[in-house]
Amino acid sequence: MACASRAGSERPNEDLVIAGPSWIVVLDGATAAPGVDGGCAHGVAWLVGRLGGALAAALAAGDGRPLAAVLESAVETTMAAHSGTCDLGDPDSPSATVAMVRAGPGGVDYLVLGDSPVVFSLPGGGVRVVSDDRLERLPGGRPYTLELVRRMRNAPGGFWVAAARPEAARQAVCGTVAGARGVGVLTDGVTRLVEWYGWSWDELVAALDGRGPEAVIQAVRELETARGPLSGKRHDDATAAWARTGRPAASDVDPGGHHRAAALGADP
Repeated sequence: MACASRAGSERPNEDLVIAGPSWIVVLDGATAAPGVDGGCAHGVAWLVGRLGGALAAALAAGDGRPLAAVLESAVETTMAAHSGTCDLGDPDSPSATVAMVRAGPGGVDYLVLGDSPVVFSLPGGGVRVVSDDRLERLPGGRPYTLELVRRMRNAPGGFWVAAARPEAARQAVCGTVAGARGVGVLTDGVTRLVEWYGWSWDELVAALDGRGPEAVIQAVRELETARGPLSGKRHDDATAAWARTGRPAASDVDPGGHHRAAALGADP
């Protein structure tokens, strides 16, 4: 497994990637709009760190529950950590997208909540992209007003993220992919390559597998500098993780017989 994360500006990186032998978690904190404090004394990076820590603790302990139940408990744990100091009912309270995968007996389980996708390399060729596009389908189309986002966040007919409503986890896109050759977990700072700059998902997966996440993030930065953003920030926080699944192939073993990189869920 390989991963990389890079801040988009001098501000603290509000993305987070954490991984274990059989799981990967990627979070993308939602940067607060200017003048909005969200009723939280800690801020977005704190929420992302606490939520990621709670998810990692559960997954590292071998929590076999469905990923949605793991996320719901992690949100509850995070809420408890700042319920006495912050207004958890504030509609602008800090939030994050969540994308995670876990190797299991039936394949690779996935969960996607918000616009951080998971992409699978399939054994017969091609890819499968798992995404949650509800933020792109809000009424009226972009650009969205702050009031619209506030009203539609974690609401029926709107979009769902991890914030201060544990039941949002039940709205995540979940499932299992059997027989995948590899899996990538990304934030939207990386998927700009596909959404803005004309890459195909197959090309993105090939780059993750062949050159690695750090090189893919560098490709994003070079295109952002050369061609500029289509909208919003010139550079966004960007995070990518990539893992081959199952037992390592012969090409993953160096001449000394050591695995170059452990595959997700592979026997040690």
